[in-house]
Amino acid sequence: MKAISLGTDPRSLEVASTMVKEGGVVAFPTDTVYGLGCDPFDAAAVVRLIEAKERESKPIPVLCASEEDAAKLVELGPRGLELVRRYWPGALTIVARLRVELPEVLNQGSGWLGVRVPADETALSLARGCGGYITGTSANLSGHPSCRSAQEVANSLGDRIDAIIDGGVRTGSESTVLRVDGESVEVLRRGSVAFEPGIKRESFDR
Repeated sequence: MKAISLGTDPRSLEVASTMVKEGGVVAFPTDTVYGLGCDPFDAAAVVRLIEAKERESKPIPVLCASEEDAAKLVELGPRGLELVRRYWPGALTIVARLRVELPEVLNQGSGWLGVRVPADETALSLARGCGGYITGTSANLSGHPSCRSAQEVANSLGDRIDAIIDGGVRTGSESTVLRVDGESVEVLRRGSVAFEPGIKRESFDR
């Protein structure tokens, strides 16, 4: 079945949110590239998302509606909160230790989870409509370039997902990813947000 096309108006976002809460998978614009969203607490939906992307076993990040929502999922700690208050909402993903139980398929049983509060109002509204959380992996086949328009998503994933929210063309690069463990901060992927001096440059995930 071909994905339906939706706009960014409140009614369309309500339709998309309902799809997600019922186990669906939708594509939507973020402040970086187009993302692929499902309910992170629904293991079957996460599996469906992974199969749609033909993704290997890698953890999937979660977009949160607020800093408070993110703090319910992971241990941000003082260093994480410092980064959050400097860069959120925005294109910084923080990987931190889990505080709650989530489907193992989401984080591959690692005990860690990447979280981010996006700046894009459509992505934020969608996260709010879904109860505060939606997955935020890039909307593309694994190994292929990230999609920057609804048409690119349709060409890549149009027969594998339920809906595509058309928010125009995205021009940003992927989010910067930092792992925060206590006072230790490690760059896992360079992206839209420049890392601070003193943060280790090892373990880049391209």
